[in-house]
Amino acid sequence: MKAVIYHALSHKEAKEHDVQELGTQRAEAFVRAFLKRSIPHLSQQDCESHLQRKAVVLEYFTRQKPKQQKKSKGLSAKQRRDMRLFDINPEQQRYNLFLPLHELWKQYIRDLCHGLKPDTQPQMIQAKLLKADLHGAIISVTKSKCPSYVGVTGILLQETKHVFKIITKEDHLKVIPKLNCVFTIEIDDFISYIYGSKFQLRASERSAKKFKVKGTIDL
Repeated sequence: MKAVIYHALSHKEAKEHDVQELGTQRAEAFVRAFLKRSIPHLSQQDCESHLQRKAVVLEYFTRQKPKQQKKSKGLSAKQRRDMRLFDINPEQQRYNLFLPLHELWKQYIRDLCHGLKPDTQPQMIQAKLLKADLHGAIISVTKSKCPSYVGVTGILLQETKHVFKIITKEDHLKVIPKLNCVFTIEIDDFISYIYGSKFQLRASERSAKKFKVKGTIDL
């Protein structure tokens, strides 16, 4: 170990690292002087003992962690609007075209409510409908601060946080705001009321929403 520490650099090594060539004695004197300045609290004997018993790490390379690929972000709301992803083409705005969707929705609600039997409690059906997916339901506007909305009935095609998009039997696509409107949904002689002002949520958010048992009749 001692021979390695005080080993003199060759002419090639000195030239490669741009250092002055020293003889063995001069190299030994330089190392001792350097150690004395660096660790003055240790004697020369302790320094040599310390170097003989422990490895000296000259270089240390940190292991680089592999870069994690960032998850691609989905389209923003503005991008979806610009691309018109949720627009329904005029040739597809036909009531009869969505009747099979309504039949699927009725079967979905029957399964959700374990069969709509005459003795089923209306409160249970109401609670299920408030958290259910309403796409395909026949929905009617019974009350509204805007008289032109009252009486509009059709199959619900799209639901956003603030509006219902309904296709009527006359093949007219109506956009009805939830605010200040009361809607009814009827299935197997059960009628459920939805107060739009308290229903301003996305369809995906309603499943975790806790609705009050007693509603309000205020628009």
